[in-house]
Amino acid sequence: MGKLLGWSEIELELEQLESQELRRKLHVVRSPQDSYVIRGSQRLLSFCSNDYLGLANHPEIIGALRQGARLYGVGAGGSHLVCGHMQPHVELEQALSECVGQEASLLFGSGYLANLGIMGALASRHTTFFADRLNHASLNEGALLLRAKLVRYQHMNLSQLSRLMSLEKNRQKIVATDAVFSMDGDRAPLEELSGLCAEHDAWLIVDDAHGFGLLNAGRGSLYGTRLATDQIVYMATLSKALGGYGAFVAGRQILIDYLVQKAKSYIYTTAMPPAMAYAMCHALQVATMAHEKREHLSRLIQVFREGASTLGWELLPSDTPIQPVMMQTSKRAMILYNRLLERGVLVPAIRPPTVAQARLRVSLSAAHTNEDVLKLLEVLDGLLKRE
Repeated sequence: MGKLLGWSEIELELEQLESQELRRKLHVVRSPQDSYVIRGSQRLLSFCSNDYLGLANHPEIIGALRQGARLYGVGAGGSHLVCGHMQPHVELEQALSECVGQEASLLFGSGYLANLGIMGALASRHTTFFADRLNHASLNEGALLLRAKLVRYQHMNLSQLSRLMSLEKNRQKIVATDAVFSMDGDRAPLEELSGLCAEHDAWLIVDDAHGFGLLNAGRGSLYGTRLATDQIVYMATLSKALGGYGAFVAGRQILIDYLVQKAKSYIYTTAMPPAMAYAMCHALQVATMAHEKREHLSRLIQVFREGASTLGWELLPSDTPIQPVMMQTSKRAMILYNRLLERGVLVPAIRPPTVAQARLRVSLSAAHTNEDVLKLLEVLDGLLKRE
């Protein structure tokens, strides 16, 4: 049995993380999320947020949040199954189901809780859980907590996945994937994955946190996709393109009914504040009609990719707002992060263990202007000339 951590061991580990440029630190933002934010005393051009459509500070949605609080108060008062299931929750679940083209949906407090709930309901120690190596951590946590067999396949390597699934003939199988990978920005081959799941009688869990509100006219990665199996669980968040908070799971009505009975992260936690659910109903309406915002964002992505590639920065093949600029070391990532800050630009440095290779994660938003992106490119050009 390993020794329990004491204060000296904790202090030593923190010192080691500091020396390796891996210690995480909190910074206080004193303004709404927007293209510019105030962090501490500094006004920064921000390429940090997942607010892809620029709705986190949208006046109509702010007004809806206020109205929701006036009508329903702040807190839900209890879990959905006790007394916290309120009218705004019902209306939001119905609207989300219709938006993504599924029979029913179920609200969760966050994407992390939703993924834990899905796994807790569907998996057991008799399950083999196949996960893309670049999946969000929450997709793996449920498998580990349930002591399911966790098998990780190389990023989007379906040949390897097929071979691995063939080795698990007598076990229940679940395949889980991000639809848009949060640190690389590329998209999973969902049609091909669904074909493999149909062949091996496996469930497919799709985490569309970074695709919902953006792809397929905002209806998400699965909408209009030709899928070979109906054993699919769709999860998306309300905290990225919709600019709010929370998550939902969508699928067949029988699946949602089952989650209500079995998903512990739904059963044993207080419901989403009704005012937030009310506001997210309005955010969904704004997002589904935000065609010009999505077109503007697509143009910004193209401007950034063309400019950064011309300057000689290493990019990954992403056509989404997530645009990683790859770094050879965590130290270099932190140096460039700090130099960007000196020039009034906020781009987060993402380092191991979150990712295998350090990077600056540029996150573009419809709130940005063309001039904002050109300023970022100008600063990146200056950093290259300084090196």
